[in-house]
Amino acid sequence: MNFKTWTWVCAVGLSILGWTVPANAQPYPNKPVKLVVGYAAGGAVDIIARTVGQNMSGAMGQPVVVENKPGAGTNIAVKSVIAADPDGYTLMMAANALAANMSLYQPQPFDAEKDLVAVSLVGRVPVVIAANPAVPYGNVKQLIESAKGKPNSISYGSPGNGSTPHMAIELFARAAGIDLQHIPYKGGSPAITDTIGGQLPLVAVNALEALPHVRSGKLKLIAVLSAQRSANYPDVPTIAESGYPGFEASVWYGIVAPAATPKPIVQKLHAEVQKALMTKEVKERMAAVGGEVVPGSADMFAQLIKSEAQRYTRLVREANIKPD
Repeated sequence: MNFKTWTWVCAVGLSILGWTVPANAQPYPNKPVKLVVGYAAGGAVDIIARTVGQNMSGAMGQPVVVENKPGAGTNIAVKSVIAADPDGYTLMMAANALAANMSLYQPQPFDAEKDLVAVSLVGRVPVVIAANPAVPYGNVKQLIESAKGKPNSISYGSPGNGSTPHMAIELFARAAGIDLQHIPYKGGSPAITDTIGGQLPLVAVNALEALPHVRSGKLKLIAVLSAQRSANYPDVPTIAESGYPGFEASVWYGIVAPAATPKPIVQKLHAEVQKALMTKEVKERMAAVGGEVVPGSADMFAQLIKSEAQRYTRLVREANIKPD
């Protein structure tokens, strides 16, 4: 077999696998990979993206560059990734908003199942319910009893309408059969400030935002909404432990790519993410933001996005939730 025939056979074989190879193709990646984040720099998603990206850079031999594109509840970032060339050089570190926004925003801004391909789940961070230390309830049971005694008399702050903590508390309220008054803020920090100051009894945020205030005694934790107890709050029970088996409402992070990205590239990226999740640095960084890494298959992540989208669709319809 001469060289020309061998080249043709290789190209046909790779095409069958879904990877179109130009004549001058180089191994992937041969240039920097962009990792889009739909939030401002400095937040939990940005921190995780930079840590995972840095570890992937060393293994792949090309830099993974984080690009922050906040706005429209992450829809700007999502649409930019959907519109990008499906060549493996534009990815996104997504979170719950990817699943929620398809029902929150009308007309539907995108279809995650059709427009994107799941690469890998990265990790989870619990949503927590924290309270001003002066409130009379100190656990889930007492909170539910107070809420049922005076329906809609207990208010809670969140980072905004349609935010993951807002959706998590609404899911909890429906499971518990209680009515809580939602006060949306522009971010978690001002909601925490008002809770510490006594303007609000409760606040729902991710574990990272609550951690320093709990440690200083300015807030007390009522519950974590993850499936298991948080390593940062080992003495605080989950909602599931408090009488609602199976309940979970966590913040999750994962990497997606444009839908037509060749399967071999998706598989390579998945393998590199899995290796990064096993490193001490990534595990420690995830623990520092109050969460844990979650290794697993791309299919597992795709199923999570699908099931979360279905759950949020029901919630948005039943609770009539509108985005900010």
